[in-house]
Amino acid sequence: MRQTLRELVSIPGACGFEHEVARYLVARLKDRADEIWVDGLGNVIVKKTGGHPGPTLMLSAHADEVGFIVKKIEPNGLIRFEKIGGHDDRIILNERVVVRTQDGALRPGVIGCISCHMMKFDNAQLVRKHSEMYIDVGARDAEGVARLGIRVADPITWATPYEEFGENRAMGHGFDDRAGCAVLVNCLETVDFSQVHGTVYFVFSTQEELGLRGARVASQQIAADVAIAVDTTAASDTFEAMMDDTLRLGGGVGIKVMDFSLLASVHVRKKLQRLAEAQNIPHQLEIFPGIGTDAGEMHKEKAGVPTSVLSIPSRYAHCPVEVIDLGDLTATRDLLAAFITAMRTKEEFAFLA
Repeated sequence: MRQTLRELVSIPGACGFEHEVARYLVARLKDRADEIWVDGLGNVIVKKTGGHPGPTLMLSAHADEVGFIVKKIEPNGLIRFEKIGGHDDRIILNERVVVRTQDGALRPGVIGCISCHMMKFDNAQLVRKHSEMYIDVGARDAEGVARLGIRVADPITWATPYEEFGENRAMGHGFDDRAGCAVLVNCLETVDFSQVHGTVYFVFSTQEELGLRGARVASQQIAADVAIAVDTTAASDTFEAMMDDTLRLGGGVGIKVMDFSLLASVHVRKKLQRLAEAQNIPHQLEIFPGIGTDAGEMHKEKAGVPTSVLSIPSRYAHCPVEVIDLGDLTATRDLLAAFITAMRTKEEFAFLA
């Protein structure tokens, strides 16, 4: 699973530009799928039928990552850009990025900032808006940018490489939510579906960072009886004033209770808790209103779908360098696989069950 994560985060795939991630997933999973298709919004949907009758389970992890887009090329060769997804302007200065051109070339760049030697002439308290920033791709002028193949509307992503460090941890960009994608890929490839009761749809959704758009479209295509999203979530175990230490990096998979997009199904959540306890899978409950996931759309389809979320704790989400604990990643995979193999009937998830 670590190698899968390494491969996934090496593929640029900002919101709306998930094409290469989709190609990777289709190529890897097509021989294991009963059916596989890519819908009009770019969602990769894999159907896998179990060996026994049972409910229809929809799983989703989003394939997109936050990024930027080329907005304007200045005469001196510097590039103005717009955000795609949520960014904090305080942390993007002087970070390395990569621009994907229309012919598929990856052009390195850096978000420019003034030298510290110039700070005495500047307002040191000023946080510049992204609209005041620029990307330097090493060109001397606009014609040089054109020779690099860079055009307006080309997508931009962080260029941080994947690296394992410390005590079983990993740093890199795009863990939100390529880590969830790696979990789904691993479950699809390792679960013995001859023992599964029901049908499982694995969805690698698009444009989650722009309002859960892919999950909305995918949910309309699947008559799910139960659903689980797999996503990263913000650990609260560092020293900032608002951190309440309720979700720890290395504390195990987060089982969602609520966020701003979902109040998790009590029955689905409790089944996840029982499975984690029975199989000694490290886990923690998550109550964090500050985020939303694909589950926010999945649970609202048709007559309502009992839904929960498995969360991979992370630090520094949407930053050039995110950090996860690889033990938490494994715990997430283990609990999802346990749920897939333990489900029997849709009635166990009914509201009055």
